[in-house]
Amino acid sequence: MRKLGLYFIPIITLNLAFSVFSADQYNRQDFPPGFIFGAATSAYQVEGAANEDGRSPAAWDIFSHGSGAMGVDGYRKYKEDVKLMAQTGLDAYRFSISWSRLLPKGRGAINPKGLQFYNNLINELISHGIEAHVSLYNYDHPQLLEDEYGGWINRNIVKDFTEYAEVCFREFGDRVSSWTTINEPNIFAMGGYDLGVVPPGRCSYPFGINCSKGNSTFEPYLAAHHMLLAHASTVGLYRRKYQDKQHGVIGLTLYAFGLVPITNSTADIAATQRAKDFMYGWFMNPLVFGDYPDIMKKNAHSRIPVLTSEESKLVKGAFDFFGLIHYTTVYIKDNSKTLNLEPRDYTADMAAAMFTDVDHPYVLVPDEFPIRSRGMEALLEHIKQAYGNPHIYIHENGQTNRHNSSLEDISRVEYLEAYIGSLLDAIRNGSNTKGYFVWSFMDLYELLDGYKSGYGLYFVDFDDPDWKRVPKQSAHWYSYFLKGGTVGGVENRSFKSSLVSIV
Repeated sequence: MRKLGLYFIPIITLNLAFSVFSADQYNRQDFPPGFIFGAATSAYQVEGAANEDGRSPAAWDIFSHGSGAMGVDGYRKYKEDVKLMAQTGLDAYRFSISWSRLLPKGRGAINPKGLQFYNNLINELISHGIEAHVSLYNYDHPQLLEDEYGGWINRNIVKDFTEYAEVCFREFGDRVSSWTTINEPNIFAMGGYDLGVVPPGRCSYPFGINCSKGNSTFEPYLAAHHMLLAHASTVGLYRRKYQDKQHGVIGLTLYAFGLVPITNSTADIAATQRAKDFMYGWFMNPLVFGDYPDIMKKNAHSRIPVLTSEESKLVKGAFDFFGLIHYTTVYIKDNSKTLNLEPRDYTADMAAAMFTDVDHPYVLVPDEFPIRSRGMEALLEHIKQAYGNPHIYIHENGQTNRHNSSLEDISRVEYLEAYIGSLLDAIRNGSNTKGYFVWSFMDLYELLDGYKSGYGLYFVDFDDPDWKRVPKQSAHWYSYFLKGGTVGGVENRSFKSSLVSIV
């Protein structure tokens, strides 16, 4: 969806090196049989047609004041885009369904035009030999539910989300290989209900940015609690009624930095563990062990809801896999003085400051993420050790640049080469990772930056009336790799001619 986490916690300039490139050459045959390679987008960011064919406004429309209403016209250009995916060599395409396009009132009657669109998209993918990996939710619940009862801060949404999910399972599940319930709920809870920088923009002084309603001290925990229950309810439904017939898998996708102590001091090491517990242990601990991390309960006290014994049973084990959204590794410094603050929000409860290499403090959109690919390997090793080596998909990984920069995006090629190489190293070390998705397949609308930056393998020409898609060097590289080419090191970058059919 885009890499929000860097922007939620103050960032200062450091000049630290963490990693680096995997020096070894490799090709896709080095990965286990059945390993999936794909690319990803999300509904609001790519579809457009926000006010057409019966779709109602979503929370994202209201928050962005409609600035992403055109997406990149994927609603009309899906056949062309799927053809490009097939030419590139993707095994799978990960996309999200717009809840408000399928169920404009949030529940009840299905919008026939929305149903037709997603059936057409899925059928087009299948006809080209591409697996459909579907996310049910990406910050975009119908605004009607926000207006009616407050969306995720109200427990009513658990029932409504589960009913929406059942429509998707019933209508599309015979052709969907993998389901994600909620995309990066950890960042959504923090950004949407503590700092107010993503939909629905709820927060309170002094923690948030220009918020007119909300409470940063407890709403992030409350919204996350309801997301966790909605996820577990949905997984339970899928397992009871659909999984045996449809043979898909279902899980949850979390944003996960690599997290490294800035020094070897006891305080910084402890702060790093807190950051892990607060960032992804927030959801992984309940799903694996049945309860929130002890440090979260200790620091947040009564502001974090209690998982009852019944809820714990519902939540524990409610996943077939975890998806990870990973872009870079950041350094952690102890910030325990925030525990003396009253009131405190989620980030103060974490009592850790995150640092990374950027040009300026508090930068909103860094030109590119630092290539610290060994951080991915360390993250996967930590999850293997701490959570019993669950099945993992890397659901987003990639690098941005300015939208109108050169199609010769060599830094992105170097980034992908390094991270996929480190992923292979992690798998060789026992990680149960089953797939990898580049973010994003094409340039699209980015929540914090609109159309100014681009993560895409394909450049979208917004000056062209047909919004033409043009392959970047990274598209050529990825296609070369997917079709069996050996990569790793500059001597293996003579791949451009392998994609003549795409140009």
